[in-house]
Amino acid sequence: MSRRRLERLLNLTMCLMATSRFLTVSQIGEMVEGYEPGESEDSQEAFRRMFERDKQYLRELGIPVEVGSDSAFSDEQGYRIPRGDYALGEIALDPDEFAVLALAASLWSTETLAAPAASALRKLAAAGAPVRPVALGGPDPLVVSSGTEGFDGFEPRVDATEPAFEAALAAVQAGREVCFPYRRPGQTEDTERHVQPWGVLSWRGRWYLVGHDLRREAPRVFRLSRVTGPVREVGPAGAFTVPPDVDLRAMISATEPAEARVTAVLWVRRGCGHALRRRARSVADPGRFGSAVPATTASATTASATARGRSGDGDLLEVEFSDLERFARWVVGYGPDVTVLEPSDLRREVVRRLRATVAATAPGATVRSGPPVPAGQSGALAGSGPR
Repeated sequence: MSRRRLERLLNLTMCLMATSRFLTVSQIGEMVEGYEPGESEDSQEAFRRMFERDKQYLRELGIPVEVGSDSAFSDEQGYRIPRGDYALGEIALDPDEFAVLALAASLWSTETLAAPAASALRKLAAAGAPVRPVALGGPDPLVVSSGTEGFDGFEPRVDATEPAFEAALAAVQAGREVCFPYRRPGQTEDTERHVQPWGVLSWRGRWYLVGHDLRREAPRVFRLSRVTGPVREVGPAGAFTVPPDVDLRAMISATEPAEARVTAVLWVRRGCGHALRRRARSVADPGRFGSAVPATTASATTASATARGRSGDGDLLEVEFSDLERFARWVVGYGPDVTVLEPSDLRREVVRRLRATVAATAPGATVRSGPPVPAGQSGALAGSGPR
């Protein structure tokens, strides 16, 4: 279901619940945002068909849309939703239950889900729960105070900013097959996947899509950060059934072992990359690097040739990471202020993401190169990449 239709259905439901009298179709067209009756006969007919579909859909959901008239002298029927037959009764929550709901809502930091979470917290506040402000990512966010003061300094977040997250979740909810380009570690080319999505789960801070790979005819686990293009829905909704005994979390844990930490060598422009600098294990001044190469890592030795050739307008940072795709996305956000020197697979991933960004925003544009590529770095696109 499209977001536009969902909003129209919500507006229609609230409109029919907000009155005790019956509203005619023409009145509904004027009052409900999302309907555009128009003036012509064709547009009026299209509006009435749309309303009939929406009314039938609400009834299929179990919402009691009544038909009747407030006047014995009128033949035109109207519609309403009796609040007593549909509105939920009062829900009483203990302070501990308020606190659990507030903590769960405050997890969501992504733009897609932060606003609904903040709206849920405002409803808790309206129900009488004590609240205090907290940075949730949405407008005027609140969090329940009772029972949460013991979490001082603890700000849990569920990061759902992967581009493929919303489309994958929508496909799971609709039961529709999806196709998407995917690149596993060590691969240089994307492979097209055709999947029946069973679920989207978070595991060790990363999001995964679990489903049945139709081309490989077997269940598979896909990390959403490795989806390199749009997730496209194919076929009708409800085209498959999720196996009743499948354990999605067990499938992920069996196929995704803990990753070893790797050290990245980055060139960072002066005055930039403060978050990277806080995580850096060591900082070196390229202008003074010269032949005094730190002996801490082999990567620093490889980067020394580049450092000696720089003008001293940046620093070399050594930063540890374990998730290549997530770290590459973070580095890309700094644009030309950060250049990956090593490892080569991280550099290739950053270059790929930058080229995809340029292709999507300004086809044919010339991309300015960053600082020079270290001599002898395998797989680097010397002088031709976006970095």
